[in-house]
Amino acid sequence: MKRIRITLFLCASLAIVSCKNDKKENDAEKASESEMSQETNKEEVKKVTLTIDPKSGSNLTGNAVFTQENGEVTMTAVIDGLAEGMHAIHIHENADCSAEDGSSAGGHWNPTFEKHGKWGDPAGYHKGDIGNFKVDANGNGTITMTTNEWCIGCDDETKNIIGKSVVIHDGVDDFTSQPSGNAGTRVGCGTIK
Repeated sequence: MKRIRITLFLCASLAIVSCKNDKKENDAEKASESEMSQETNKEEVKKVTLTIDPKSGSNLTGNAVFTQENGEVTMTAVIDGLAEGMHAIHIHENADCSAEDGSSAGGHWNPTFEKHGKWGDPAGYHKGDIGNFKVDANGNGTITMTTNEWCIGCDDETKNIIGKSVVIHDGVDDFTSQPSGNAGTRVGCGTIK
């Protein structure tokens, strides 16, 4: 009788230990599957850096960086060599900065055929209507913008900025003059490739 109890006790102990090991293995498998799922769902960070070259006889130098993460694109442009005050910056429709006056970049990027306006205006605005930025007394200016209305290399041509250009203007965008805001001479251009 004593041997039967010991045998039953040992069998029960083995069953409990076996169940715990199975549970640990199942938990480990679930954790591994969860990690793989998170990695799959995590969007790849994309980045494009471009140099902005002088146009129309200006002394401008600069660069812009576009970074796509979590469904949004952030653009940061750093510009040197401009007169103190406000200056316009836009995305233009062609990745071509070959013309000395920047005209080869074409017009503002406007894939949704809206009228020109201030970014976010319910009456309409171009996807390239970034706006104005301030330049200090030393000729330095910076602008940063984040939007979910752009993408880097996606299949949506109403959002894809690849194949476009960044143009800096000598003047200020008035946000009302059609079709381009009366921003003046193109003094800088860089292609988004």
